Amino acid sequence: MNNEHQTILDAFQFRHACKHFDATRVIPEKDFLTILEAGRLSPSSFGFEPWKFLVVQSKELKDKLWPIAWGAQNSFQGASHFLIFLARKKPDTIYNSQYVTRIMTEVQKLPQEIADQKRKAFESFQKNDFALLESDRAVFDWACKQTYIAMANMLTTAALLKIDSCPIEGFNRKAVEKLLKEEGILDTERFGVSVMASFGYRAVQPHLKTRQSLASLVQWI
Repeated sequence: MNNEHQTILDAFQFRHACKHFDATRVIPEKDFLTILEAGRLSPSSFGFEPWKFLVVQSKELKDKLWPIAWGAQNSFQGASHFLIFLARKKPDTIYNSQYVTRIMTEVQKLPQEIADQKRKAFESFQKNDFALLESDRAVFDWACKQTYIAMANMLTTAALLKIDSCPIEGFNRKAVEKLLKEEGILDTERFGVSVMASFGYRAVQPHLKTRQSLASLVQWI
């Protein structure tokens, strides 16, 4: 195994869902910006980037999140940085939305003819291939899946930098969204909360990683 392969696997061995962070250590700005950049550069379906990353620095907001985000409580006591991942809702992710148009024209800079073709393909994908327009929840859940790609890349990037992390689903989504709306942070017509993650440095060594064998997970056909 060459050095590049070992570096990658070492990062995955290092990464674990950190439950006890060292509150005295803060992630250097350049390192955390690299983690955020890994999220920004992550792939998404059709390249439409249906996400937003909230970096929560306010202790007051963390205190308000405490009773409704039980899975984040350990992180609030020591993690250097805490993120809430937002996913876009149907008004932005439906094939004919202004958001989709803006991404194709201003970000992807597609010629009009190509953009029209891509929109038709996206419409067929939403209506026929994945049946995403059957409910608002279906299309929102599809957007949430994209945020997990970004989060996973951020967790791996952190591990490569010897920074610990913890992905978090332990929260009451409705209550968190209500709080963020009341705080003037969240437009609940366009965004919903998908997942959370914390980043910092471990205070204690983790248990040995346990996983099923590759042979039990992979089928060659």
